[in-house]
Amino acid sequence: MVEKIRKSEEEWKEELSSEKYDVLRKKGTEPAFTGKYWNHKGEGLYRCAACGTPLFSSETKFESGSGWPSFFAPIDPENVEMEKDASLGMVRTEVLCASCRSHLGHLFNDGPRQTGQRYCINSAALDFDPLDDDADERHP
Repeated sequence: MVEKIRKSEEEWKEELSSEKYDVLRKKGTEPAFTGKYWNHKGEGLYRCAACGTPLFSSETKFESGSGWPSFFAPIDPENVEMEKDASLGMVRTEVLCASCRSHLGHLFNDGPRQTGQRYCINSAALDFDPLDDDADERHP
């Protein structure tokens, strides 16, 4: 069970950059192929950029061609929550951090055969902890 983090929107606004606040708290989406991690190749752990909860491992990251970081499974299913998203005239499954309820991205059922799932996550919603000191530098 993850620890629940409760902060006011004013507190979040003070702590997060405007880009992170827009994505994490206002459910924004960064443009495809522009985020820091869409083509990132480092080995390590991806955490929620708002609260630090471990979300995804580089071992489950794959190239989806979508322009956003894509993963076929979370580190722990209890660290993410799913919610119906009927915005933009379509029904999708929103992915949220289970600790702070920040918006991460969306879940689609067109992932690789390991799970068939694609967690399509905004780079702005993630922080990366490399396994070693230079792992973060191994992306083009």
